Amino acid sequence: MDRAQFYSQQAGRQVDAPLHSKARFGIGDVVRHKQFDFRGVVFDIDPVFANSEEWYESIPSDLRPKRDQPFYHLLAENDDASYVAYVSQQNLEADHDGGPIEHPSISELFEEFQDGRYRLRRKLTH
Repeated sequence: MDRAQFYSQQAGRQVDAPLHSKARFGIGDVVRHKQFDFRGVVFDIDPVFANSEEWYESIPSDLRPKRDQPFYHLLAENDDASYVAYVSQQNLEADHDGGPIEHPSISELFEEFQDGRYRLRRKLTH
C-alpha cells in the first residue's frame, strides 16, 4: 500500500498515513457519537490517528479505537457544553434528523445550515 507522511501539530510529529483513505463523512456533515451523547459538525479530517500518544493512552483500553482509520475534528455539543472533539470513524454515525449545531464557532467556519449540512465559508476554500 502506498503511504505518505504529514505533520500533525496535535501530535507534534510526522504521521505515516495511506495515500488513499476512505472517509465516510465530509467537512460540514453533522454527525453523532455512537456511544456518548454528543453531536457535532466535521471541520477537519485526519486520514489516520494524528493526535498525541497521551491523548490516545487516556482512552480506556476496552474503548480505544483502531489508529488506522479516519479521525474527525468536530465542533461538538451536548446538553451542557460546546467544545472541540476528536473522534474515530468507527464511533460516528450520520445525524440526519438533529438539525443545526449551536456551537459558538460555527459562523467562523461555515455558512448557514442547509439541506442537512453546513457549507464551508468561501474564504476558507481553495
